[in-house]
Amino acid sequence: MRIYKILPRAEWTAAQGPGRFEGSAVDRQDGYIHFSTAAQAKETARRYFANLPDLLVLEVEGDDLGAALKWEPSRGGDPFPHLYAALPVGAVLAVHEAPLDADGVPRMPA
Repeated sequence: MRIYKILPRAEWTAAQGPGRFEGSAVDRQDGYIHFSTAAQAKETARRYFANLPDLLVLEVEGDDLGAALKWEPSRGGDPFPHLYAALPVGAVLAVHEAPLDADGVPRMPA
């Protein structure tokens, strides 16, 4: 299953050198990297990334992350994918632009 990580472009750029993404500040605080499914990503964008410019969406095959990926209840009891490890840059299948729509919400990839 494909999963998605919304993040500022600068954080993804910084991950290129070491070859891994250690997570955003909230990820490091919580102890895992927050991901969303395609169905969850739009609401995640609206709640946590509204009006933030220069965002990207990383697309990852969740099945390729092994046992470090856990599905845990979160918003509304829905299971969300949480990665308890650094994300290798090579595991990212695609990087999508996430421009803000007229309401300031990042647009998710189709």
